[in-house]
Amino acid sequence: MEDINKKIVFIGGKGGVGKSTSAAALAWRRAREGRKTLLVSTDPAHNLGDIFEQKIGGRIKKVSTHLDVIEIDPEQETTVYINTVKENIKGIVQPSMTDEVNRQLDTAKASPGADEAALFNKLISIIIEEHLHYDQCIVDTAPTGHTIRLLTLPELMGVWIDGLLQRRKKTNKNYTQLLNDGEPIEDPIYDVLNERKERFRKARELLLNGDITGFIFVVNPESLSITETDKAIRLLAKHQLYVKTLIINKLLPQQVEGEFFLKRKQMEQAYVQQIEEKFKTQQKWYVPLFNHDIMDKKQLEAFSTFF
Repeated sequence: MEDINKKIVFIGGKGGVGKSTSAAALAWRRAREGRKTLLVSTDPAHNLGDIFEQKIGGRIKKVSTHLDVIEIDPEQETTVYINTVKENIKGIVQPSMTDEVNRQLDTAKASPGADEAALFNKLISIIIEEHLHYDQCIVDTAPTGHTIRLLTLPELMGVWIDGLLQRRKKTNKNYTQLLNDGEPIEDPIYDVLNERKERFRKARELLLNGDITGFIFVVNPESLSITETDKAIRLLAKHQLYVKTLIINKLLPQQVEGEFFLKRKQMEQAYVQQIEEKFKTQQKWYVPLFNHDIMDKKQLEAFSTFF
């Protein structure tokens, strides 16, 4: 099955190559075909609201009969994430320490990676739970580096949580022997970690399932875009995540006039040749450069005819 038809589709690529437009066009096409579709944006620079001419936000919103859209807000999700952690530790931390622990957690909101962890927490909830209610889920990701961290988190976090669980298990065993006459002790933190481990396992299982999940990268016929895409594809492959489809976006028309555009077209043809040689195993969809921005549903439909 082509990646473009799989139940969960991630659209990635360098900033400015046309990821959001490609994701929105694919989602709009699927919805027009009568398939119940969910379009998810994880890019902090959300612009799906502009494309669909209405405010979207952090809750799933219906924009047409068969199309729902959600823009995940990392800042909002970080707050939700931290508040959930606070709830989890109630009754575990001594009352005298609660204020200090909460203060530390509030400080953690601004720490590097906090927004990514929170965003991914929300995304895996959507993938694990919501994809069951749709024919297709299309995820518009942030620029390349962010996408790679997002997609490799289940594997990395799974290993990290395994380590925490082992240490927690050893600690509990020691406490049981010393303080509890050999009776097992209840450990809410261990239970929470186990639950999170299971969610990461499910998320990774879905990401690795080539029958369900596909990865599409959008690339422009330009040097930096090609180089970054090549690096990203190789890095994801090391995590058993395989990009099998490319959308080559913003191609100049076949017939161009003027010395400037003739030179640009010659350069572009060299880059297209490079794309063909470098990405031999990937399926490719070529999309022209439009003479206007893709800013409404009619234009999205025209864009989607090239897939």
